[in-house]
Amino acid sequence: MRRRRVVRRRLLSWIWLLLASFSLAGLVLFMVQHHHQQQDPSQLILERDTRTENVSPPHLNFTEEVTSASSFARQLGEQMTLAKAYVFIAKEHNNLHLAWELTSKIRSCQLLLSKAAMRGQPISLDEAKPIVTGLSTLIYKAQDAHYDIATTMMTMKSHIQSLEERASAATVQTTLFAQSLAEALPKSLHCLIVKLTSDWLTEPPSRRGLAEDSPRLVDNNLSHFCIFTDNVIAASVVVNSTVSNADHPKQLVFHIVTNRVSYKAMQAWFLSTDFKGSAIEIRSVEEFSWLNASYSPVVNQLLDTDSRAYYFGDQTSQETNSEPKVRNPKYLSLLNHLRFYIPEVYPQLEKIVFLDDDVVVQKDLTPLFSLDLHGNVNGAVETCLEAFHRYYKYLNFSNPLISSKFDPQACGWAFGMNVFDLIAWRKANVTARYHYWQEQNRERTLWKLGTLPPGLLAFYGLTEPLDRRWHVLGLGYDVNIDNRLIETAAVIHYNGNMKPWLKLAIGRYKPFWLRFLNSSHPYLQDCVTA
Repeated sequence: MRRRRVVRRRLLSWIWLLLASFSLAGLVLFMVQHHHQQQDPSQLILERDTRTENVSPPHLNFTEEVTSASSFARQLGEQMTLAKAYVFIAKEHNNLHLAWELTSKIRSCQLLLSKAAMRGQPISLDEAKPIVTGLSTLIYKAQDAHYDIATTMMTMKSHIQSLEERASAATVQTTLFAQSLAEALPKSLHCLIVKLTSDWLTEPPSRRGLAEDSPRLVDNNLSHFCIFTDNVIAASVVVNSTVSNADHPKQLVFHIVTNRVSYKAMQAWFLSTDFKGSAIEIRSVEEFSWLNASYSPVVNQLLDTDSRAYYFGDQTSQETNSEPKVRNPKYLSLLNHLRFYIPEVYPQLEKIVFLDDDVVVQKDLTPLFSLDLHGNVNGAVETCLEAFHRYYKYLNFSNPLISSKFDPQACGWAFGMNVFDLIAWRKANVTARYHYWQEQNRERTLWKLGTLPPGLLAFYGLTEPLDRRWHVLGLGYDVNIDNRLIETAAVIHYNGNMKPWLKLAIGRYKPFWLRFLNSSHPYLQDCVTA
């Protein structure tokens, strides 16, 4: 008899993994009571009645009521959980009548719990007794059915495996939907691009405001920033937040590279907006004729049939073990990879600060240009305070090409706010290093995702760690960032899917971005209201 009880308890532990309706502690407590109290089922209630007064509190916290060891709601929940398990077992053994009886009692139990929650009063003895008595009787009946425990356990295992597979598929679908939502251009931004482009085409504005031929664009005594994006609003916020916090905004020069689709809209927007006298240059990535398939592995991959099928094909037909975000087409975007060609885009510049389009600047960034990088190329904030930001989390160290050249425990760092010494870059030929690793990864065996892994390889041994306050990350996915970190940060970064211009943005971080959005612009007002 003792062995039989042990086997039953093991079976019920498998059932609990499947159902998980109530706390494990509550279920174990009930099972112990259930096996040690073999008297009349109604006695369970009578014993509890001696410890509980049927007094309704003025404001019942039903969550506390359900978890209270002395409440009838807790006892009903525990019995209902056990009954659900026996419903499943009864159906597996084709005992449909018992399954129907248990289901009927479970529904009565659920109805009583729902009524108690709605009225805000605890369940009384008179209400609980008939249901608990009936459920207890049916549970004893189910136990006496002498089911084949081993067979039932194997059946439960197969059902658990099936549920795990379905849960995994659902997780992939959820990731895919979230990614699609994050990538989708909001209607208001699409409206803005259309209006700005139309305005540019119908009445071409003068280019004098953009200073495209100004000597300031190549003056190394000024502070130069580069932004590569096709998002007009995002670029505007980055520029506006930078000049708003600068001690001398007229000493700033912004180099914006976009694509041909957004080029005219970007020109129209920055011409119609005042940025405190800072110089702004806007170019299209299609202008760079040297950035072609014969020179750039990324362009070559973009034209490759297999790569296009991998990144741009039907994601629902891909293997389930391939994460949807890994197949994000943006990772083959020229704008996304243009950061590795900065010395060639700006051959006359000596130092530049790279800013992602999903950052907000909160302090004067000009001190970055006087930092000593100690001969290194890249000044960046390290992110290895968390274990998952070390090299081994980004790169495939089972490949000897990686394991023989890099330390798996080396500290990762972040793109988004980087100061680049372009003289040291050209001397170290970082772009050639980047090309080498891109060629080695044509089959995606060294890494799978994004621009950071090749950046970690290309800038290995050439990165100067900056104070963490220069760049605080995670505002696009982490809801628990300390406000003190945000307030003291020079740059905050909305990396992740929850971009501040999307509806799914994290609410507590969105005001930092909205503060620098020119919401008074008539086109923006029209598009938002539309």
